[in-house]
Amino acid sequence: MFGFLKKLLDDNAKEVRKLKKIVDQINSWEPEFTRLDDAALQYKTVEFRQRIENGESLDSLLPEAFATVREASKRVTGMRHFDVQLIGGMVLHQGRIAEMKTGEGKTLVATLPSYLNGLTGRGVHVVTVNDYLARRDSELMGRIHRFLGLKVGLIVHGLDFAERRESYAADITYGTNNEFGFDYLRDNMVNQPHHMVQRELNFAIVDEVDSILVDEARTPLIISGPADKPTEKYYTVARLVPRLKNEVDYKVDEKAHSATLTEEGVEKVEKILGIDNLADNMEWAHHVNCGLKAYALMKRDKEYVVKDGEVIIVDEFTGRMMFGRRYSEGLHQAIEAKEGLKIQNESQTLATITLQNYFRMYNKLSGMTGTARTEEDEFIEIYKMDVVAIPTNKPVIREDVPDVVYRTEEGKFNAVVEDIIEAHEKGQPVLVGTVSIEKSEHLSEKLKRRGVSHQVLNAKYHEKEAEIIKNAGQRGMVTIATNMAGRGTDIILGEGVPEAGGLYVIGTERHEARRIDNQLRGRSGRQGDPGKSRFYVSLEDDLMRLFGAENIQGLMDRLGMDDSMPIESGMISRAIENAQRRVEARNFDIRKHVLKYDDVMNQQRTVIYEQRRKVLAGENLKETVQDFIDKLVSSMIERFAGEEKYVENWDLPAMIAYAKELFHIEEEIDQEELLDMEKEDVLDFFLEKAQESYERRERELGEETLRELERIILLRIVDENWMDHLDAMDHLRHGIGLRAYGQKDPLVEYKYEAFNMFNDMITNIQETFLRYIFRVNVVVSQPQATEEESLLKKAHENRYEDEPQQPVKGEPQTGRNDLCPCGSGKKYKKCCGQKKG
Repeated sequence: MFGFLKKLLDDNAKEVRKLKKIVDQINSWEPEFTRLDDAALQYKTVEFRQRIENGESLDSLLPEAFATVREASKRVTGMRHFDVQLIGGMVLHQGRIAEMKTGEGKTLVATLPSYLNGLTGRGVHVVTVNDYLARRDSELMGRIHRFLGLKVGLIVHGLDFAERRESYAADITYGTNNEFGFDYLRDNMVNQPHHMVQRELNFAIVDEVDSILVDEARTPLIISGPADKPTEKYYTVARLVPRLKNEVDYKVDEKAHSATLTEEGVEKVEKILGIDNLADNMEWAHHVNCGLKAYALMKRDKEYVVKDGEVIIVDEFTGRMMFGRRYSEGLHQAIEAKEGLKIQNESQTLATITLQNYFRMYNKLSGMTGTARTEEDEFIEIYKMDVVAIPTNKPVIREDVPDVVYRTEEGKFNAVVEDIIEAHEKGQPVLVGTVSIEKSEHLSEKLKRRGVSHQVLNAKYHEKEAEIIKNAGQRGMVTIATNMAGRGTDIILGEGVPEAGGLYVIGTERHEARRIDNQLRGRSGRQGDPGKSRFYVSLEDDLMRLFGAENIQGLMDRLGMDDSMPIESGMISRAIENAQRRVEARNFDIRKHVLKYDDVMNQQRTVIYEQRRKVLAGENLKETVQDFIDKLVSSMIERFAGEEKYVENWDLPAMIAYAKELFHIEEEIDQEELLDMEKEDVLDFFLEKAQESYERRERELGEETLRELERIILLRIVDENWMDHLDAMDHLRHGIGLRAYGQKDPLVEYKYEAFNMFNDMITNIQETFLRYIFRVNVVVSQPQATEEESLLKKAHENRYEDEPQQPVKGEPQTGRNDLCPCGSGKKYKKCCGQKKG
């Protein structure tokens, strides 16, 4: 183990030595740049951009660019980058993690690679953990960039669309991880390209990289909204459908697994619901369609079972219950209503992504923190980033005292209070780290009883947090904070504090991750300051119970030790550290496992979002539509022919009915004619018929109108199906673990199910899209409507009627179920047609 560690450190030292050679080059430019006036220094940006345009690489520009930033910083902020900060900047530029101790000026380090990469104009995102730090850094560090002629943006909560778009258009954009992620999701929900705010994800520098990419990585970002299928309508339809009569009000085709209303059924439903036209009321039409299918086709204890108040799908091939799977498009809710159960999912996930998968999309990703080495394996495996430990500017002289172990938590806290009082009385500031707000308040109460003045910080108010932490190094200050509070804020020692021993950091419990303890400890001893740190531990702490504290408990019992007597030993500190290593490894495995599941979702999200962006950008969809037709005709032939080679053995009536309905084929198809064909000939026959329908649509609506309608309709259908798919995938994810009881790997099962569900969704998108396109009606739009609203208004689906729907033309040869040419918005039979009758 020691040999491996030595090699690791040697590799790090070798890396640092290599970078120090470039530091010498940067330093060699300093005398020349110092002599430049402001205008000449600022002109360097123009010069660098010209050289990049001429093909020079960023790596070859680096020494001059870093020297420029250092000189600008001296003039604008009064801070000159240390040599070790230049090394940190190079590590970030290389797309790696720079581990720099607290107080080494990471914020200033980020100005170097952000300027260099900002010269390309492709955008740099500097990411931090909260709005306060993002705002502070964009103002203070942004002064350097603005002085050098770069545009600086800020992305925090509460900005409007215009402000966000302007900020993302800047050369360097400061912001929080959550805001960047949510903007990405929102951009993939818009209906017009100019409604997007982000550009490409080019280069990100993540401050406190361990906090953002490890601690927060497990929690996905979710945009949710009220479900577009109100539950009450499902119950209304569930009461309505049993009143309809089979073969009179609706027809069931079990082979095609479909149930459709007859004209009489449509009229009966309209009367019961009290609406004029079911086909024009898409929301009611959707609910009736789902309710009819649930009632007529979905049989309890065959397609599904009801268990513990939930509808669980039964696999049609294996007969096993598919926990976690849900029917999409509202069918599952319709079955729940039919069975009189509580309808799940009154809200709906509109878009979701984990921070892991969001940040992995950047062309180049880098990070900085005081504590990354303990998680290096994870950074390499998940993000392809290794860690380089940057030497401190001045040697660390902090005294790290071995842990003290007490029998009980109460005994431990009493000892902590005595230690605080002793330091407080000699004017030494104390920063006490706790693992929870509850523990902070418990300790605060004890200090109040002893009359010790102190500040309590619980990381709820970021601006107040930074102010409190900043003052934690003043003489006699006692500050209680959760371990992670105040990250990114410097603690500067007050007058007379170095003589009193510097900042004393006390940890009241060992965290399950060593880097959190190291982060707390690192608050003391910045820039060569004196300081001290110590951790207090009790056998009742979570980590000690995990570690197996009974051995130490037995030792304490044998020695007759009570609550007030501690064990202080380097051996115990090492044993605790070993326990932390084991917990870290376990947590990494859990995060890896979660990521494996999310990667399946991510592959699907990537496909959908890429296709969606192409549609959004106005790509001509004619070829896409023809591809949809090809695929659906092929799958139709496979579905109805199966393994049967001879056409006479196919279910031709069902296939013809399906083709006529889906592709809106108007002429009659002679079954006898098909019997004389080979399989390939039948395929070509239906391809030709479908293409004819499509070309007829184009002639009727006009090429330009159809192209724009295709774009709007496809976006809408993709979004609706994707939201349903997210919902179904979420249920699958939660229920898939039960497959392990059947000796099956849940992850393998999840991948298999997810693949099938995704393919089903794609097929459904294609089918629904063609039904819209083949039945679209052009109606006169109101003058005040926007262009997009007008086009959407033109799109009416007529999926529930027997007679084909024709576009309204000048010649009023109108079918009974068409929209009335008078423009009332009603069906012809309910309007002018009724008067004629």
